[in-house]
Amino acid sequence: MPIESWDEIRTAWHVARAGTVSGAAEALGVHHATVIRHIDALEARLGVKLFQRHPRGYTPTEAGEALAQVGRVTDEQFAQLGTRLSGAGSGISGDLVITTLPALAPLLRPALAELGQTYPELTVRVRTERRVLRLEYGEAHLAIRAGSRPVEPDNVVQPLMDIAVALYASPLYAERHGLPASDADLAQHRFVAEEGEDARAPHIRWLDTLDPKPRYAFRSNEAAECQAAIAAGMGLGFLYGPYVAPEMIEVMPSRPEWSAPAWLVTHVDLHRTPKVQAAMAVIKEVLRA
Repeated sequence: MPIESWDEIRTAWHVARAGTVSGAAEALGVHHATVIRHIDALEARLGVKLFQRHPRGYTPTEAGEALAQVGRVTDEQFAQLGTRLSGAGSGISGDLVITTLPALAPLLRPALAELGQTYPELTVRVRTERRVLRLEYGEAHLAIRAGSRPVEPDNVVQPLMDIAVALYASPLYAERHGLPASDADLAQHRFVAEEGEDARAPHIRWLDTLDPKPRYAFRSNEAAECQAAIAAGMGLGFLYGPYVAPEMIEVMPSRPEWSAPAWLVTHVDLHRTPKVQAAMAVIKEVLRA
C-alpha cells in the first residue's frame, strides 16, 4: 500500500533516532499525541509493526529501521535543497549554514556576532560535526576546516589563519605535580589530549613523537571534555590562547610545529553569492585581526 504522508515518515525517523515519543515530539516541535497518531497510522496503513513498545521507549523493528533510513535520507535531501535555494538569492538574508569541527566553533563566535550585527536579516546556523559535510550536496554554504588543505573538487579553498596552541597546566596540577622546565622533563608528567579525528592535530602528533612516550591521564574525542579535564588538574594539555581561563598557567609557549592552518572553504556554485561573500568578508576580517 503506498505511503502518502511525508510527515508520518519523518516522525518515524525521529522516533527511531530519539528512542522515545517525547524526544521525537521535542525535535519535531509537536505534541507527543501527534507522534503516537502518526506511528499508529503508518503501522495500520502498512500492516507491519514498526516499533517495539517498552517502558524505556520505542525500539524500531527491522521494518522500522528501513522506514527510518528512508526518512533520514529524504530529510537530508530536503535540507540540502533548501540550502542551495537559500544561497542562490540576491539578498543577504535567510539561513547561512556554516560547518566546522566542535573545537573550532569558539573561534567563530566573535565573527558570527559581527555578522549578525551587520546583517540582521541573516540567520546563522553552525553545524559542528566531525563528519565532513559535503558542500557540493548543499549541506552547508561554507566550511571552516583545520589541518591539511582540503582537496575536494569544485571547492574554493582560501587560507584563513594559523591556530597556535601552547601547553598549559591548572594551578591544581602545578601544586600536585610541579611543572616541567624542558622537553626532557615532560616524561615525568601526565597529559590530557584529544583522540579520534582531533588526534591528527600537529601538537598531538608532536606529543606522540616524544621518547619516552607521554603518559595520558585522559583522552576524549570532545574538545570541551579535554579542556575541562585540563582545568580540573588531570594533566598538562594544549589550549588555544585567546580562550584560556586567566588562572591557567602557560607551561610552554606556542611553537610553529604545534600550529595548524585553518581554511575557509566554499563550493564554486555558491562562492559568488552575496550571502556567502558577505560572510567570508566578515569572518576573514575578524579572525585575522
